[in-house]
Amino acid sequence: MEVCVDSVRSAVEAERGGASRIELCASLAEGGITPSLGLLRVVKSTIKLPVFVLIRPRGGDFLYSSQEVDVIREDIKLCKENGADGFVFGALTSSGDVDHQICKEFIELCRPLPVTFHRAFDMCRNAYTSLRDIINLGFERLLTSGQETSALEGLPLIKEIIQRAKNRITVMPGGGINERNLDRILTESGAREFHCSARSTEDSSMVHRNNRVAMGASLKSPEFSYKFADKELIQTLKDIQAAV
Repeated sequence: MEVCVDSVRSAVEAERGGASRIELCASLAEGGITPSLGLLRVVKSTIKLPVFVLIRPRGGDFLYSSQEVDVIREDIKLCKENGADGFVFGALTSSGDVDHQICKEFIELCRPLPVTFHRAFDMCRNAYTSLRDIINLGFERLLTSGQETSALEGLPLIKEIIQRAKNRITVMPGGGINERNLDRILTESGAREFHCSARSTEDSSMVHRNNRVAMGASLKSPEFSYKFADKELIQTLKDIQAAV
């Protein structure tokens, strides 16, 4: 079980709940971006789980400018120096194919650490040629919702690409996985690993509240509540996985 987290508290809860590793990122509200070095260093000093770092310079698409590629290079270098155990990234061409040149360079920068191609795969033009490309490039894992909004909706494609992969890569379902659908997703797909956030919402401890102001732009996230990985939910998912 891989749990994606964007705070130290969530990382601790993931470990206590029985996760196998974490994907560390920032801003889960927009699908995750590269976390700060401060967050990485504190998480690494607090938990013993492997920490795979998401490398994504911004939200939105996965077509990166030359300046953004420069940022990614620096982020990989700095995260390696600060204890990352693996990396999660992906890059596409404007036509919706895997960007071989960029991905190959980033993989070399990450080595010898393991690399996961993330849900940029779900935006690819052709799932099967992209799967072939990702395998040939040398990624150890592929995170996917089956090119649908959730892994449950994308279950038919997830099952098919696991069969096509023939153990050459670990295909890891992710996206909307919870205690109500995990059994079906694992059973029908044959997946051996899965990715989740397993989050709960908790009210803020703030006493003074100005509800007229929202710090976000279009997202307008609630200012006085926050989400965190919940060890109880993680334990439940772990039990379901063990029973499959």
